[in-house]
Amino acid sequence: MRKLFLTGITGLFLLSCSQKENVPVDTTSSEKMEVSESAKSSLTGDEIIESLDCSGCHAVNERMIGPSYQEIADKYSEKDTELLASKIIEGGSGVWGGVPMSPHPQVSKEEAKKMVEYILALKKK
Repeated sequence: MRKLFLTGITGLFLLSCSQKENVPVDTTSSEKMEVSESAKSSLTGDEIIESLDCSGCHAVNERMIGPSYQEIADKYSEKDTELLASKIIEGGSGVWGGVPMSPHPQVSKEEAKKMVEYILALKKK
């Protein structure tokens, strides 16, 4: 019974950390796809973060399941942008505790860098 309970809890956790559902895109029109991709690439880092599941584990100033964006900004610098962008896309674990961050393969490298730039801009001076 305990094993079943833990499996259920783990499943719920993983489900809560998945990407928000998007409205299906009509892929029959390449023009619509270009507009969609163009609109997506014009989003700011914080807008991209809001469009994903990040708020389920992170907040700006408060540690939740994962570190706050402020903690991340205080620990890393601009030279770590590539590393952090890769962690957003590929996921990671061990740096902030035992709970792994789920991968976000749907995020492009460009979008991940925008997200990191937004987070690093929160660095306390």
